[in-house]
Amino acid sequence: MRAARHAIILTQAVVVWVLFWVAGLPRYYRQYSDEGLGVACTVLSVAISLVALFFLLRCNPKSRREYAWWLSVYYTIPFVALDTLYCGIYLGRGWPYLIEYWYLTVFYVTPWLTFLPTAAMLDRYDLRKTAAAT
Repeated sequence: MRAARHAIILTQAVVVWVLFWVAGLPRYYRQYSDEGLGVACTVLSVAISLVALFFLLRCNPKSRREYAWWLSVYYTIPFVALDTLYCGIYLGRGWPYLIEYWYLTVFYVTPWLTFLPTAAMLDRYDLRKTAAAT
């Protein structure tokens, strides 16, 4: 992947984080019940899975797994860094923010559990489709 593409994905990820941060004000979603946050996390996870399918179906099958890996990197590492700056440092929560703000921590893992397996599944589907066509 070219440097420009990396910059675009990183910028998109930071914009997504800022939008989620603004949507979570005034208490970064702590104003909602854990049950409500659980439902929201479930709905968001389904949405992320659909987005994964959308983007990974559109990319070149030869670079699909690499693209899935980079999407996982850019949609986790900047989130961890920005949440740590905001929750851990600015709000003074330290590393225990990972437990207090569990609904954020969940999404430090889910891109890895969504994008990479989706790419692998699509690759297997492409192989079966190619084999059936011959």
